[in-house]
Amino acid sequence: MSANEPVFSAKDFHLGAEVFSGDGRVVGKLVHVLVDADYRLQALVVEEGRDFSGRILSPGSLLVSNQVIVPKDAVKAMTHSRVDLSLASADIRRLPPYLRYGEKTETLGQEAEDFAAVLGSGPEIPGWLEEVANKPATELEIDEGENVMLGHTGRKLGEVQDVLFDGDQLVGVVLKPEGFFKKEVILPRRFLDRSDDAALFAQLDENDLKHLTPFDPE
Repeated sequence: MSANEPVFSAKDFHLGAEVFSGDGRVVGKLVHVLVDADYRLQALVVEEGRDFSGRILSPGSLLVSNQVIVPKDAVKAMTHSRVDLSLASADIRRLPPYLRYGEKTETLGQEAEDFAAVLGSGPEIPGWLEEVANKPATELEIDEGENVMLGHTGRKLGEVQDVLFDGDQLVGVVLKPEGFFKKEVILPRRFLDRSDDAALFAQLDENDLKHLTPFDPE
């Protein structure tokens, strides 16, 4: 780690934090983190606000992605509620989009339904298009509200509320439990099995659940 590289601590990282450019503009908010197979932070995904992205002037541009991939070394400073980037506004607008849209195979019936929907409703993503994340298959997206499953039993343990980092290493997630507890708890990294972008899978039993630490943001 270089002397100029920022050090992230668990208490500072927060999904939903407001993001600012190096020239003081409000860019938007932090919506995802991308980690590699060893759960090391690779990049942030920032959703641009309507003012910054220009959507306030073009409300029908739904197929123009307003989420961008920000490399982790572009983070200058971070607190629980704010992320400051070293990049100027012009540089941020040149960052690669996180989502792209590609055609998917459909039946003739589905194509007819899409055509009818376009004729009879407002702008929306047609069924013949699908969103594809612009990231390597080896990187995992973790976002707020993502399901956490109990192993591969099909049983939902809860939902991700936040992420906890020590340096660039994910050490756990803040879990909003599904019926086990009344308060948010910390699910340590050691209980997370290899996951996908649709859900995280936790390998633990009922006794482990009883001993998870309640989350205290202070």
